[in-house]
Amino acid sequence: MKNLLKIALLAAGTFMVAPGFAQTHQDSTLGGKIKKTTKKIGHKTSEIAVKGTAAIVDKKYAGKSGPNGETIYIDKYSHYFYVDKKGHRVYLKESELVNKPAN
Repeated sequence: MKNLLKIALLAAGTFMVAPGFAQTHQDSTLGGKIKKTTKKIGHKTSEIAVKGTAAIVDKKYAGKSGPNGETIYIDKYSHYFYVDKKGHRVYLKESELVNKPAN
């Protein structure tokens, strides 16, 4: 009787734990790709929204660019910034601005 009880408990435990392993494997492949893609879409959407708002509300600094050639904006407090790939404003000192190359 004790052996039958042990086998029943072992079988019940196996059936409860097995779906957890199956979901973990599925999440690491498909779920990870979905999560990465969603994050990329969110960053791009944020970048476009912030750049659009900055183009309307703030002034563009024509003679200077950011460290990697980004467009520099000047806000209402005369602070210089550019928008990074994630849509964040990165503020710079005036000494950190780079002259735009003459075309």
